[in-house]
Amino acid sequence: MMQGCLRFILIAWLAISASFGLARENVAVDWVLLGDLPAQAQRTVALIKQDGPFPYERDGVTFGNYEKRLPLRQRGYYHEYTVKTPGSHDRGARRIITGRAGEFYYSDDHYRSFRRIQE
Repeated sequence: MMQGCLRFILIAWLAISASFGLARENVAVDWVLLGDLPAQAQRTVALIKQDGPFPYERDGVTFGNYEKRLPLRQRGYYHEYTVKTPGSHDRGARRIITGRAGEFYYSDDHYRSFRRIQE
């Protein structure tokens, strides 16, 4: 009896874990045209495509996706770049995130939301 109960709990746990993993894998992200982004974001994308030089020391560091708002990938898949914010004395909240497969994402609220960039 105890073994059957444990087997049921294990199977239920695996099913629930798999369904949560699948939901995070298929994160819905809105799209935005590159031409509709602020000029600073367009310049950042151009810099990324030409491999720099980048104005901020942290440009190109690994983006951890800890908020899980982008599709789940292995660590090191995503990298982040700062989009200059006029009037800001620090890096501000705007970022471009790149994926290893060539995708670009834009966040203007410090990772609370993302829009995939379409060229």
